[in-house]
Amino acid sequence: MTLLDEPGPLLGTGRTADVYALPDGRVLRRYRDGLDATGELAVMARLFEHGYPVPRVWPGPHHHDLIMERLSGPTLAEATAAGTVSADAAGELLVTHLRRLHAIPAQHSSDPSDRVLHMDFHPLNVMLTPDGPVVIDWATATEGPPALDRATSALILAQAAVAFPEFAALARAVLPPFLRHLGPVDPAQLNHARDLRAGNPTLTPVEIAALDEAMTLLAHLG
Repeated sequence: MTLLDEPGPLLGTGRTADVYALPDGRVLRRYRDGLDATGELAVMARLFEHGYPVPRVWPGPHHHDLIMERLSGPTLAEATAAGTVSADAAGELLVTHLRRLHAIPAQHSSDPSDRVLHMDFHPLNVMLTPDGPVVIDWATATEGPPALDRATSALILAQAAVAFPEFAALARAVLPPFLRHLGPVDPAQLNHARDLRAGNPTLTPVEIAALDEAMTLLAHLG
């Protein structure tokens, strides 16, 4: 048995994975349902090579594990809620890093206009480290049109504003400047994003039911 089979203290838990401290200063992220992390590791390694701000990553002992550098600092959500980052600055930062991501060509798609997409890009998935913002949680990364990623981020913020009480005030503050810096959201891609969110198995029925209200909010702000 290795230290990776018996990792250190539990640092955090999400909807699908747990994160443990490792004695060498790194962390182990382990999917509880055995989800294969191989593709996620490959995406993050490629983005790191392109200079995009992601954690350094290494293969874990099992296919459902990722070993990553341990980051320090608040999430963008925490910093905005604390008032150390303004809502306008948070919206601009999100858009800047989306555009930076979408400058990286897709690796597998045959469509030259496709790019790497995060598909879960929001203030909780950006950490403000001493070396600058770092984007985390690439489990949903894929390739496709950048407009879909932009629409998905807008929808996630709107959904948080109407369905997640603990994040509603933050989302309502960040969403307008995010949309202002982002520019027009493609209606067809927004509908596609809604369909994808509706089929997301990690969302609760209440959260899925709020998608129509989120779409209404985006239409009002647009």
